[in-house]
Amino acid sequence: MDYNHVIEKTGEVIDAAGVIVIVIGSAVATCAAAVRLARHETGSYRRFRQQLGQTILLGLELLVAADIVRTVAAEPTFASVGVLGLIVLIRTFLSFSLEVELTGRWPWQQDDTAKPPDQSA
Repeated sequence: MDYNHVIEKTGEVIDAAGVIVIVIGSAVATCAAAVRLARHETGSYRRFRQQLGQTILLGLELLVAADIVRTVAAEPTFASVGVLGLIVLIRTFLSFSLEVELTGRWPWQQDDTAKPPDQSA
């Protein structure tokens, strides 16, 4: 086994992990939503979207990692690095969009719930 073969297989394994995370996470989120709907719980749709979005975000991160491993570690060319850059840009945009959709704020914005209460009184 040569270096390029190992890197290629490693990228394929990480790719498969990303797809598996998305598929299993989607199934779990769907089953959990079905249980919540059967129990007539409020907020079922919102919670389903959050769980599904978190699953997709994790899967996207793994897919980006696989692309980086395969492209940069195994004989990078200007064309392959350019394609990688475009893929990472698109997936990063998707990740940011999902983050805004899930939390209502950009990833770099401070979480208002983490602030201590104002003690000026």
